[in-house]
Amino acid sequence: MHMADALLSPAVGGTMLAVTAGLTAYSARKLKESPDESRIPLMGVLGAFIFAAQMINFSIPATGSSGHLGGGMILAILLGPYAAFLVLASVLVVQALFFADGGILALGCNIFNMAFFPCFVAYPFIYRKIVGDSPSRKKILLGAILSAVAGLQLGAFSVVLETVASGISELPFRTFLLLMQPIHLAIGIVEGIVTGAVVTFVWKARPEVLESAAQNTPLPGVSLRKVLAGLAVAAIFTGGALSWFASTYPDGLEWSMAKTAGTEELEAPAERVHTALAALQEKLAFLPDYGFRPSPAGKDSQPEVAAAGENEGKWPAVDPATTVSGLVGGALTLTLAGGLGILLRGAVSRRK
Repeated sequence: MHMADALLSPAVGGTMLAVTAGLTAYSARKLKESPDESRIPLMGVLGAFIFAAQMINFSIPATGSSGHLGGGMILAILLGPYAAFLVLASVLVVQALFFADGGILALGCNIFNMAFFPCFVAYPFIYRKIVGDSPSRKKILLGAILSAVAGLQLGAFSVVLETVASGISELPFRTFLLLMQPIHLAIGIVEGIVTGAVVTFVWKARPEVLESAAQNTPLPGVSLRKVLAGLAVAAIFTGGALSWFASTYPDGLEWSMAKTAGTEELEAPAERVHTALAALQEKLAFLPDYGFRPSPAGKDSQPEVAAAGENEGKWPAVDPATTVSGLVGGALTLTLAGGLGILLRGAVSRRK
């Protein structure tokens, strides 16, 4: 559900960037009120895992569409809403700047749509109400599914409102809405099942992680080595190899656009803001679309281009560029998310 800049006007994109900046500052302030050094490694490793997991699109049967894990509910349940918001924002920033996945103008919308609703709406008002203070396998699964569905439905509806507010005439409200909501319902159910499985793994290994996140209190003096190792191995395996098996179908947003406007990708308007941000993203994204940049035209590059063409459309897409993207992106996200935790800890220490 990563929006491109072409779906937004500068006014809407700029407004949502400001809203997201405010939410980021609020989340950082709340974390500083309850500092927890032991949660920093978990923030980094979970960020790497969510980055890798978002690379895997799963097919939605009988639709010709696909979806991917958003990760907001996993993060909120294991880290609490404030740390979760910052970690998912880190994932989306890395994707937009270095992999051209989602636009820079659209970054505020993407963070709001994918992080705000699961962290600050679905988690406290659905998941926590169902699971309460006595988790069980059934409660975790039910809470994960219902909250994941709710978060995605709200996020999908927000995408529709943002495109309408931007005056994107190719995506009329009613038609676009009636396609976006059902396809993201199916995606939400799958995400809920995956969320339940990941949360159950952590709950069985260290139930204190869920308790600490729910109460926004520091983790007690327990070892997270098993949890961190399991998530790190999952992140490396998912980004490095499992990503080859991602569905080749368009995701829910692209599918809805194709059904509504006849194309999966709209052309960005030739406005100064869009042009400047597109040029900036082109310079920053050293692995665009999770692949190597095209080689310069010339004799030496012709065999390489031909080889790439031969692999196009194959499944599984065994591609070293995908592996490099998964591993590098995971490392960047781990560094950024973990670095945020360290910065916040440092700010608390200086204040004392």
